[in-house]
Amino acid sequence: MRSLNLKFHKPLKKKIRLNSSKSESNRLLIIKYLSEEKIKIKNISNANDTILLENLLLKNSNSLWDVKDSGTTMRFLTSYIALNKKNIILTGSKRMKKRPISILVEALKSIGCEIEYLENDGYPPIIIKKKISQKNNYVEIKGNISSQYISSILMIAPKLKKGISLKILEPFYSKPYVEMTLKLMEKFGISHKFENNIIRIKNQKYNKGEYTVEADWSAASYWYSIVSINKNINNLKIEGLKKDSLQGDQIISDMMVSFGITTKYVEDGIILNKNKKHISYQEINFKNCPDLTQSILVVASIKKINLKITGVESLKIKETNRLLAMKNELKKIGINFYNKKNEWFLETSKYKLPNKIRINTYEDHRMAMAFSPLASECDLIIQNPNVVNKSYPNFWKDLKTVGYKVNEPT
Repeated sequence: MRSLNLKFHKPLKKKIRLNSSKSESNRLLIIKYLSEEKIKIKNISNANDTILLENLLLKNSNSLWDVKDSGTTMRFLTSYIALNKKNIILTGSKRMKKRPISILVEALKSIGCEIEYLENDGYPPIIIKKKISQKNNYVEIKGNISSQYISSILMIAPKLKKGISLKILEPFYSKPYVEMTLKLMEKFGISHKFENNIIRIKNQKYNKGEYTVEADWSAASYWYSIVSINKNINNLKIEGLKKDSLQGDQIISDMMVSFGITTKYVEDGIILNKNKKHISYQEINFKNCPDLTQSILVVASIKKINLKITGVESLKIKETNRLLAMKNELKKIGINFYNKKNEWFLETSKYKLPNKIRINTYEDHRMAMAFSPLASECDLIIQNPNVVNKSYPNFWKDLKTVGYKVNEPT
């Protein structure tokens, strides 16, 4: 499917069942395959990334593991394979070969694994020549590139004979994702100490058990945006989210108060309601929630709220350079999004939404979903809409249930 035509028609259902968390699901899969005990995962995500990771773990290939375009899978499997296998090539898509892996590779080498780059130094594909023969139990990792490097090592740490003491070098971004990893490990018996940016985990066993995956707070951000923007939708129930969530992106419930939405927690999810809050300028640091950036930028643009944002450096190495992609697409509606001295600014004074707009998605699922609320105001064409399968395969179907027309062009 090359493109989709989107347009809001009329309000229909006022509730959706949100997709399961990809972040929780992928961590749980690694924990499951590291455990010698029986672990049951309920409500696992149907995202392509999760399906790919599970299939690779099930197949347990003897020579070549292809993660395609899944960054999480590349990073989590690098440590998993380093613990368990030798002479394995780990590769991926063209974009994956441009996404850095050196910080994780060098950390694993310092522990005692033999890994080499097959094409360009610092990037996939890599070959894990010998599995970890532990030399030491101390490693340092930069905290401002990807928290997945940290989580990758933490999950194998209990299986290392000497355990691990992992020091995270400041600045430390996406800390809630590291905390999520540790809390999920705790659910299966793994204890740790986390003090002064040093995480210590001793050699120990994962216990048996089961876990029900929560709905995805990152995906909830698109629905917050829709309720904020759409003049005909005043409230919406989202099922499957919890007040005591492990997901750091739950912060969207606080952030969106300034953009006109309040959150009410109920037994089986949340209810979004409009409020009368109105602001014209805000400063936001996304260091702990980078995946929310695109949603906030779009809703701020439409509501004519100028922004200064920081903590978004990691967005340059995602499925695309998300900062550049946002700059290109926001320009189509008269928005100036630019960088100055490591800070990014959103200026909305020349905002003008055309009757019809075409959005390129750059093979990035979050580009497609973040811009979808524009269909509340105009005819919208989304290029390469199937990218949503990476994290939220039912997204276009769910849009239909609340009143949007979603059609392939004739």
